[in-house]
Amino acid sequence: MSSSFQDPDVIYDIKSKIDKLAKDLGNKKIRICHVCGTHEYTISHWGIRSLLPKNVEVIAGPGCPVCICPNSDIEQSIWLAKNGYTLTTFGDMSRVPSNRGSLIKARAEGADVRVVYSFLDAMKFANKNPQLNFVFFAIGFETTAPMVAIELIKQRIPDNLFILNSHRLVPPAMDLLLQIPDIPLNGFIAPGHVSAITGYGLYEPVSKEHQVPIVVAGFEPADVMLSILAILKQIHHSRAETENLYSRVVTEKGNAVALSAMNKAYQIIDANWRGIGTVPSSGYELANEYDEFNIRLKEKIPVSSGSDTPKGCRCAEIILGKIQPIECPLFNKKCTPENPHGACMVGNEGTCAIHAKYGGYLDF
Repeated sequence: MSSSFQDPDVIYDIKSKIDKLAKDLGNKKIRICHVCGTHEYTISHWGIRSLLPKNVEVIAGPGCPVCICPNSDIEQSIWLAKNGYTLTTFGDMSRVPSNRGSLIKARAEGADVRVVYSFLDAMKFANKNPQLNFVFFAIGFETTAPMVAIELIKQRIPDNLFILNSHRLVPPAMDLLLQIPDIPLNGFIAPGHVSAITGYGLYEPVSKEHQVPIVVAGFEPADVMLSILAILKQIHHSRAETENLYSRVVTEKGNAVALSAMNKAYQIIDANWRGIGTVPSSGYELANEYDEFNIRLKEKIPVSSGSDTPKGCRCAEIILGKIQPIECPLFNKKCTPENPHGACMVGNEGTCAIHAKYGGYLDF
């Protein structure tokens, strides 16, 4: 199946249809936003922007989970790692800079920081080392949130493992972006993996309220091209609906087991997003029933009052899709994938890291 989704003939056939629709729209400027680091990888790696007509622009929104993790949460994780806890988290998260450095720097200074591939790895560490206290720094969108939730409700988490929760929810961020006057958006490409958990029905209130097309897409180049075509078709026919083009994975109602676990294990809170600020009802915290595992209730963790982004860094504007990475004065100069100065230069889903490797706005 993947070969057909990467077939140049298929992709150029979709391109011709996009070109025709763009022309039919009278060369009206169309700005489409995606909120997924993997979509940005596909778009940049395959040079999709170079295939689009001049009046169709695809911008990267807040789709990288480590990039939008606020400075305060990273500072909390570093404090815990330096004050008697073994901190476990994902590899990319360990490299994200904060006003207190990064977790990987803290490890170099003697803190006990361990990279894991999943929450199950953190549980294994805690079970094998009952004499130590562990913290799992839980980050990510609805895709990674179910694993912690399932283990909580099954009551299988060891007593010496605590949670520093920094999970975020995608639809509230989309809703907020549509309310920012200087970021005009005509459509959204919704993330396929998040939608596999939530179901595409979760986006329908957003598309209805703001009268904007939202199309769920997979991660092959033809998937992305088809989603752009679908958005242009909706605009051409004066429609604004949620449409699912990833039916081989995504359903309307999503994963019932995962959603049930999250509803029981978490409470929805107003949450801070790096580069955006507080987004109403956009984060998860552990439900009161699981207070014993909430490290924020066990420890009074100090944080600084500094900015979420270092001086000269324009990650905030990049996360919002206001500028391209190349417009940041630090891009590929002071800030590189090997030495990230800003969060967007970290990992496989960071917009700046992807652009540094592939170039995001090639123009042939």
